[in-house]
Amino acid sequence: MTLALDKTPSPNQDKSQPKTKISLGEYFEREIASATKNEYINGEIATMAGATPTHNRLIVNLLLALHTALDQDAYQVFVSDLRLWIPEAAIVTYPDIMIVAEPITLMEGRKDTIENPVLIAEVLSESTEAYDRGAKFAAYRTIPTFQEYLLISQDQAYVEHFYKEADQGGDRWIFTTYSLGETIKLSNLGIEVKIADIYQKILEPQNAV
Repeated sequence: MTLALDKTPSPNQDKSQPKTKISLGEYFEREIASATKNEYINGEIATMAGATPTHNRLIVNLLLALHTALDQDAYQVFVSDLRLWIPEAAIVTYPDIMIVAEPITLMEGRKDTIENPVLIAEVLSESTEAYDRGAKFAAYRTIPTFQEYLLISQDQAYVEHFYKEADQGGDRWIFTTYSLGETIKLSNLGIEVKIADIYQKILEPQNAV
């Protein structure tokens, strides 16, 4: 079953061309030969844009900070070369960073596509920000294991954090923002990450903490 989600399309989808839907099998075959990474969105293909040096540096910094803080026997951290399958939304995508609890759950028949992230982080860009906040986040929330979401600004030391909290009425998502000099508390993982570590070598020296 495909969940009805926010209709905001991926900015990577080519709206000028007629929509031709393909199967998941065809998508994976195309990805093997493709020089670029592509999302699969309910039968449609969306080519993902390249990243800036700042975008990549933020991913590396966050990867190192998370890897250092995490219990290596319980979790693994992956970057954007690993695919994520979201069954309820019929989406295959490449999040910037994912944390996965052991044991890893792979998509049936695949060794390169997972299904059970606990945390997802996306570095925002002008072209993808609305999608990352809207339709993509809505799709991520259909994943049963998903509990923490980070949106990281390239323009300033500013991180938005959403985390899932269980209450009597069901799950709810709590929103917090962090800036330079503060520390992100990833409650569901039991770890903390300093904003200064994420923005290391990106900010001007006089602004660093």
